[in-house]
Amino acid sequence: MTLLAVHLALTAAYAGFQWTVRALVYPQFGQVPPEVFPAYERRHQQRVSRVVGPLFAGQGLSTLWLLADRPGGTPLLPVLAGAACLAVVLAATALGAVPLHRRLGEGWDGAAHRRLLRVDTVRAVAATAGTAAALWALLG
Repeated sequence: MTLLAVHLALTAAYAGFQWTVRALVYPQFGQVPPEVFPAYERRHQQRVSRVVGPLFAGQGLSTLWLLADRPGGTPLLPVLAGAACLAVVLAATALGAVPLHRRLGEGWDGAAHRRLLRVDTVRAVAATAGTAAALWALLG
């Protein structure tokens, strides 16, 4: 039960973080003057890594633990669903968000920003679904 509660807390924390980034942080990128945007973007990447890194690590560890050794009575389906949601988040981050942040680090690009918003919506929705799966596993 403790592992399931910790996993739920980690997934919920990440989902809240991701929705904050999607709804508040990324939309404000367009308000940064283009001449200072590259420096702003680099600072953003450094600072956000300090928050998202531990959340990714914690979710990764708790997900692997649940896959390897589910607590008795915990249904498999929500654990698999949560793992799939985390895989979507990590893939969207690695294949979408990271390259787009690199591009934006070179200078403001409105098209790259719009793509980042779309990628980030995928991450936020997948993170929310992962939280729902974690709750399902806990209540299972």
